Amino acid sequence: MKRVYLDNSATSYPKAPDVSKFICDYIDNIGGNVGRGTYQTSYTSGHVVYETRELICDLFKFSNPLNVVFTMNITQSINMLLRGILKKGDHVIVSSMEHNAVMRPLTSLSKSGIFFDKVQCDIYGRLNPSNIEKHIKPNTKLIVMTHASNVCGTIMPIEEIGNICRKHGLYFFLDSAQSAGVLNIDFDKLNLTALAFTGHKGLLGPQGVGGFIIKDDIVNEINPIIEGGTGSLSESEEQPDYMPDKFESGTLNIPNIFGLNASLKFIKSIGIDSIHQKEMELTKRFLDGIQNIDGIKLSGLNSVEGRTAAISLDFVNLDNSEVAFTLDREFGIMTRVGLHCAPSAHKTLGTFPKGTVRFSPGYFTTFEEIDYTIESINKVIKML
Repeated sequence: MKRVYLDNSATSYPKAPDVSKFICDYIDNIGGNVGRGTYQTSYTSGHVVYETRELICDLFKFSNPLNVVFTMNITQSINMLLRGILKKGDHVIVSSMEHNAVMRPLTSLSKSGIFFDKVQCDIYGRLNPSNIEKHIKPNTKLIVMTHASNVCGTIMPIEEIGNICRKHGLYFFLDSAQSAGVLNIDFDKLNLTALAFTGHKGLLGPQGVGGFIIKDDIVNEINPIIEGGTGSLSESEEQPDYMPDKFESGTLNIPNIFGLNASLKFIKSIGIDSIHQKEMELTKRFLDGIQNIDGIKLSGLNSVEGRTAAISLDFVNLDNSEVAFTLDREFGIMTRVGLHCAPSAHKTLGTFPKGTVRFSPGYFTTFEEIDYTIESINKVIKML
């Protein structure tokens, strides 16, 4: 049976060339920890980890590799940022299109005297920047926002929001889970305070490694939520206050940082613009192909403008779960069905609680696979 992977919004597949090779090379031939040994393989590991910090800086046009912090995923990154800086009485602004990686920590923090407001987006997931200012209060400290929806691909007006943060002296945290490696991101131009990233989606690297980057002038304001061994300042039982050690307690996932190193080099060689163009060509092919299919409703924007390649469909008179199961069982097409860990976004789009079937092509998806998927959708509707 033909196998078509269309769940790149959850995790990319296949990975960039050489990712597995770099991981295996570390495990088989290097093996040394970073900052824990005075021997060559430890130095080799340290060099590759630092080079990966530099590659992250290059990707996001960020200037300080020491302010690149590695974590196990973007959810940990967001938690470290939010829980590290917010204090009782602080107010936060988010959009109504956020993932639970943002909403669950904020909901939890709201039980301890931290407040947040959602700015409502329209039925297509679009945010009007002017609505942001209506929610700013004297105790507003931070705006935290996804760059692009994981449900329908709608891109948020990040540059305009950055300007609002500059005007009102607010911190601005960006969730780049759906945009890193796909959209150009200029940290300073967007007036970001911190940016959280993950390695296994648009960065085409392995699961188990993510991180965040952070401006110098906020480092001392954020408290680490995990403390322990760093391989540095070992004579002290207090956490180091310098970067990146302040936030990198415990052993890093060095094999997967090696893999991320390979994927970042691949992205740099191809170019973000080329990757985005290819994904938009695939998206257009898909959107054009479903236009004349009865019984489906597209959630979000119906053109390639202002979106990424996450495409959500509601099979109006059918069970979406049954559709997704049949696409996989009968045609080998892998999708993601349900609420995608983003109930607020689905409420905004009018697809809660049923959810949608999400099709998310990636850079390695072919046009033939898109055509096959369109044909298969037609067949499934007739079968069910």
